[in-house]
Amino acid sequence: MTKDPAVRVRPATVADKALLEGLAQFYLYDFSEIEPDGSTRLEFDERGHFQVYAFDAYWRGTDGFHALLFFVGAHPAGFALINTLSHRGGTVERNMGEFFVARRYRRRGVAREALRQILATYPGQWEAAVMERNTAAQAFWPAAIAAAPNASAIARHEGDGEHWRGPIWSFRAAAGHGW
Repeated sequence: MTKDPAVRVRPATVADKALLEGLAQFYLYDFSEIEPDGSTRLEFDERGHFQVYAFDAYWRGTDGFHALLFFVGAHPAGFALINTLSHRGGTVERNMGEFFVARRYRRRGVAREALRQILATYPGQWEAAVMERNTAAQAFWPAAIAAAPNASAIARHEGDGEHWRGPIWSFRAAAGHGW
């Protein structure tokens, strides 16, 4: 694992909307690779883009909804969307709604460091759900959560098929020193 320059996580603002939407195109592109045969969910539109993720709740300042950007040095490297929507039904204090690190920065510790910073800044009861088809994320999440110094009470749950298909990790993040 090569060491990149410092990883920095910061809240996204409305001024970052175009950047976040651009990064989301690559996120969706990565997901298109594991979309089941016959699915039309991740098709390009007439401009060659994927339908943009619904970021409205993040820009409105909806309570518990946070859009975050990751940087390596001065370069954008990914994003996270935190919300309160539980994949087991109802709500949870914090849910990792989306988490993306650009391919260039994968397997370099960027994702783990971004997660460490997020958990230090947003303590509480968390969930992180992974699609059953996303085997790379299924390997990443339990190891990354366990490596976070303030994470405890880590448990794996299986989605019920109605609210979610795939594993869901629940854990507690103690208050720490965020950014």
